[in-house]
Amino acid sequence: MTNEVIKAMIERRSCRKFKAEQIKDEELQAILEAGKYAATGKGLQSPKMVVIQNPEVIAKLSKWNADIMGVTSDPFYGAPTVILVLADATRTTAVQDGSLVMGNLMLAAHSIGVASCWINRAKEEFATEEGKALLKQWGIEGDYIGVGHCVLGYPAVDLPKPAPRKDKHNINRFQGI
Repeated sequence: MTNEVIKAMIERRSCRKFKAEQIKDEELQAILEAGKYAATGKGLQSPKMVVIQNPEVIAKLSKWNADIMGVTSDPFYGAPTVILVLADATRTTAVQDGSLVMGNLMLAAHSIGVASCWINRAKEEFATEEGKALLKQWGIEGDYIGVGHCVLGYPAVDLPKPAPRKDKHNINRFQGI
């Protein structure tokens, strides 16, 4: 049994080389709408999404991310749009809530022809005083943790096909105790 949602889940792959062309605003709005509808603990909808399309801010975040990783390459792969996903650190489900938002963003993007990749190290970036000051500058008050950066754009390369799944893909079925 399959449908368009399951097909998108199976076919979506991370993109690591983007065209410079900015995604269309209506595409961005559709992707953000999907992020808003991610499941959250107790339905509290506490994660925040910060859209960054300013090339100078993206370059700053990319360099900061690269410094944490200890590399000089661009961890954002030239993506023209970055959605920073933050989660309310006071929620016991903060990481799970933010992760579900990231998943919705990436699946929605794929479903409309926009490529994506989850970039880590947002947690380290926004745990620093510099990161907290940046959030405050952006008008984000409260105790938030960085969950990830969802980089978006049009792929500059063909994305790989899904690798075959292992026969025993960590699925165990139990028929009682």
